[in-house]
Amino acid sequence: MKTIRSGGRKAVALSVACALMLPMAAVPDMAHAQSKSKKASSREAELESRVNQLEQQLAELKAMIQEQKAATTQATATAQAAQTQAQQTDDKVAKVEKTVAAVPAKPTFTSAPGVSVALHGFINANAFTQSKGYTFGNGANAEYPIPGQGGRVNDSLSGVDIRNTRFWLDFTGAKFTENWGGGGRIEMDFFGGFNGTGPYSQQQPTPRLRQAYMDITNANTGTTFRVGQMWDLMFPLDYVPQSLSHIAFPLGYGTGVIGWRYPGVIWMQDLNHGSTGTKWRFDLAVLEGSWNGPGLTTNYLTAGNAGFKPQVEARITAKGSNWQAFAAGHYSKMDLHGVDGTVVTPIKSNIKSTAFEVGGMWMPGNFIVKSALYTGNAIGQIFGDLSQFGDIKDKGGYLQVGYKFTPNWSVYGFASASKPDEGDVLRWRAPNTAGLLKNRQQALSLQYTAGSYDLSVEWIHSNLDSTTTNGLGRQKTSANEFTLNGNYRF
Repeated sequence: MKTIRSGGRKAVALSVACALMLPMAAVPDMAHAQSKSKKASSREAELESRVNQLEQQLAELKAMIQEQKAATTQATATAQAAQTQAQQTDDKVAKVEKTVAAVPAKPTFTSAPGVSVALHGFINANAFTQSKGYTFGNGANAEYPIPGQGGRVNDSLSGVDIRNTRFWLDFTGAKFTENWGGGGRIEMDFFGGFNGTGPYSQQQPTPRLRQAYMDITNANTGTTFRVGQMWDLMFPLDYVPQSLSHIAFPLGYGTGVIGWRYPGVIWMQDLNHGSTGTKWRFDLAVLEGSWNGPGLTTNYLTAGNAGFKPQVEARITAKGSNWQAFAAGHYSKMDLHGVDGTVVTPIKSNIKSTAFEVGGMWMPGNFIVKSALYTGNAIGQIFGDLSQFGDIKDKGGYLQVGYKFTPNWSVYGFASASKPDEGDVLRWRAPNTAGLLKNRQQALSLQYTAGSYDLSVEWIHSNLDSTTTNGLGRQKTSANEFTLNGNYRF
């Protein structure tokens, strides 16, 4: 800047000197001299203005250079910090990789090339006390009280039940054809009875096969064929009432909750496979026939097994973001002459079993609501009609509302009912037995969950209306069950 300014001022001085010396070199007239003097002054002013302009531009250029230098310094510092951080990250990654490499690899449980096997289940224990004896059994499979019990002290009982304990093996990765693959499941619990009748049998429950099926699936079309023994389509598998005491025999089972496990084939088809929004699925099942006689129920000799008369069921399901609903139907036909055709039928020789059911689940916020309603006829084999077998009409359902008021604590309220037609019950009632006319069940539970552990306290109350054993009188039986429950899921 000094060089530019010095050169500029010298030029100005030289110009001024020349302007001053011109009158002495020649002899012009005065007017001409004055004109030149004015022009020189104007030129000097222009030059001075130009010098000032150049100085201003130089200052701006210098400021820009300073800003660029500062920016370059900052960018260099940022790059150095990023390089340091990257080096630290690399060191951490190397340390983690070294640590992981030092941990022994978990062995993979396989059964065939490409097939993996996973073991899952839960360990369940219930300490219970109940005021009466229950149908099907006591403890974890108490559903409704045995009719006609009085208020004697000896009607009450208590114990600890671990029969809900369950485990299963899931098989995945099986290859069928180029587009078809699948897997399967084997599931067992310990409701197969007790090991004998001696004094030590109560502590030795017998394992029971629940489900054993294979899946053949086409992932491209959303099609699955399930073959084996599994839950029928009337059982609300995705909407089972929450309970830690009644798992294998759910709350309301036979009193609003219907369905059972059968061998057969189920075709499951996604109706809008690959699309967004509500998911729709259609299921169609052909299952083994079943009834409560005549003949041996353990050797395929019942009225439901006579001839090729399978149970046919269908279900459609819709599933949204926080809800899902279903509608299901059931049909089968029983020949009461039995497999050998020689049994004298009690009232009529053939019975048609039909049922229709709707239900679903809704989860708004911290609430969860589960419910189902059904109406049917001759559905004792799927736990309808209060498990009475005959041409008996029945209707029932259940409702459970739960609320999770902390991440660990939740509370559930439950109510269910089953009401077979009284005239049908009286007509098909076995001699010297009480006819079951109506049952209502209510339950409350407080549950604490942390990780894989669940703890709860539950209260279950049942009210049963029935006939006397001669069919003439009417009686009411109520019972309570209190349980403390622990569950560990794996």
